[in-house]
Amino acid sequence: MVRRVAERLAGLDELVVSCRADQTTAIERALSGMEFHCVADPDPDCGPLVGVRTGLRALDTDYAAVVAADMPFVDPEFVSSLFTRAAGHDAAVPRHEGWLQPTQAIYRTDATADACAAALSRGERELRAALDALDHVVVTESEIREHADPRTFTNLNTRREFAAAERVLGTGDCS
Repeated sequence: MVRRVAERLAGLDELVVSCRADQTTAIERALSGMEFHCVADPDPDCGPLVGVRTGLRALDTDYAAVVAADMPFVDPEFVSSLFTRAAGHDAAVPRHEGWLQPTQAIYRTDATADACAAALSRGERELRAALDALDHVVVTESEIREHADPRTFTNLNTRREFAAAERVLGTGDCS
C-alpha cells in the first residue's frame, strides 16, 4: 500500500517516509526504484505526531504534504491544490464528513514540527493537538468536491476495507 500512495504522490518534489526502524527494510523494498528518503521515528508507536515531526524535520522546504500510507486513493491534484490554500498559513487541513483530515494536509514544515514537539512534551499523541497551535485554514466540503474525488480520504484499517479497496483497484477504477 505504501508503494501505491508513493506512486500517487510522485509529482511532489521530495518523498519522505517516516516509519519505525523495523519497517525500514520492508519500505525500502516496497519503494525500490523510486526516489525517496526513509526516516526512522525515534519514539516508535507513539502516534502520528512523532511520525509527522520526524518526517518534517527531514525536509528542507517551507511546506510539505503529509499523507498517511493507508490512503490508497489519495488524489494528487487535490493535494497539489492544498498547497495554494496553505500559502500564508501554517497549514491547510480538509474537513470531510465533519472530521478534520490532518493526515492528508499541507503543513509549514518548521512551525508544524515545533508544534508536534510541543504537543509531545505535553503528553499529547494526536496530530490535532499540534494543529491547535497552528494558524491553519480549513478546506471545506464544497472545496473538496470542487477539487477531489471524496475517496481521497479513504483509509484502510481492516481486512474487509483492504479487500474492498483491492476490488476497486483490480477494476482499474482507481484514478
